[in-house]
Amino acid sequence: MPLQGFRADRTIAPKRLDSLTGLRFFAAFAVFTHHFTGFGGKTGLGRSPAIYPYSQIGAHGVTFFFVISGFLMTWVFKPHEHPGVFYWRRVGRIWPAHLVALILGVYAYYIRAHLTIHWPSLISSVFLVQTWFPTVTPTLPGNEVTWTLSVELLFYALFPLLGRFVSQLRTRTLVVATGCGLIAMWGVDWSATANLTPAYSAWVMRNPVVYLPEFLLGMTLALAVKRGWRIPLRPVVPVLLLSAYVFGYYQGRERLSPDTVAQLDFTVRPIIAIFSALIILAFVQREVRGLRGILNTRLVVMLGLWSYCFYLIHHSVSRLAIYQWGRIPDNDTALLTLVGMGMAVNVMAWALFTYVEEPAEKWWRRRTPKRWLARGAKPARPELPAPRPEPSAPRPETEPLREPRPTNV
Repeated sequence: MPLQGFRADRTIAPKRLDSLTGLRFFAAFAVFTHHFTGFGGKTGLGRSPAIYPYSQIGAHGVTFFFVISGFLMTWVFKPHEHPGVFYWRRVGRIWPAHLVALILGVYAYYIRAHLTIHWPSLISSVFLVQTWFPTVTPTLPGNEVTWTLSVELLFYALFPLLGRFVSQLRTRTLVVATGCGLIAMWGVDWSATANLTPAYSAWVMRNPVVYLPEFLLGMTLALAVKRGWRIPLRPVVPVLLLSAYVFGYYQGRERLSPDTVAQLDFTVRPIIAIFSALIILAFVQREVRGLRGILNTRLVVMLGLWSYCFYLIHHSVSRLAIYQWGRIPDNDTALLTLVGMGMAVNVMAWALFTYVEEPAEKWWRRRTPKRWLARGAKPARPELPAPRPEPSAPRPETEPLREPRPTNV
């Protein structure tokens, strides 16, 4: 039975979605802008009144990453693939650039900050399990931004089993489960804030389990689109709605009572997740129809490919800039510094991608254990002899099939 407001479409879904690769850059740049402008007092490199406090919403660019991870993994999911292949490729995709960026992070967050290294906490960040423990020191050990990779790690661990299970459920069931999960995020945030100390409450809201509904939202969306469901939605609509929400959110924080503001804060993660899903849906539907836009241009796609490396190093670079030159004046000229630093970090991200991430991933992928590849291959179906064509029948034209380039998840 069709979902309310959706219509069925038999359009074949492409494997590669360049527009989503481009969107990853904008999400990473939003996080960079958040860290650049700072929060909670005189933090960050500098603030521009033109974008602050609205730039703080950029912290929730990580919500977009969680939703899009669930979407892309489900979009290219192969139920017959051996789980070992999936895990092996995740290691090659994530760890090489992470380990190199960690060196810069240790220099920025420990050596230049004159902070004593708590080795168990630092080692937990090497293996990306730092958010699983409430007692790590400092709160975000190692390369601070990799707390989100620690969240992703749980989803990676569950995905081979979760993907098979979720793909067997009806779309309507998935929508209900996803909605309940997002409501639960609000409830957990509220309960943790009301009943725990600020430190433990913050740890609860960084715990990977709390973010699983956002991954499920991406998975549900991917399955709905692959099953042919469409909704009339131009990309500009969810983008404008998100902008209006951000404006209203920060205006409300200045005018509403503390209790109401607290409720706004508790709902911001689920709401940003929904906006992220709508933006993804709008651009995917556009690309499935064969339409192209600015997100499909070579430059934006390349920026999207570098976005993982950009994310890994951007905060370390900003922190080192503060140590070296201090904060800049809080006026609109900070925008020029923001853009200039963003360009510099992109050059560094290109280098990290070109000389570490991409070659290391290819090298690692070529060494996937063959027994996993053989076990994961689809069993060949026995071929029946083809019927002899009638003498008058024309010879059928054939075209060789091309293996689609895998999506860079």
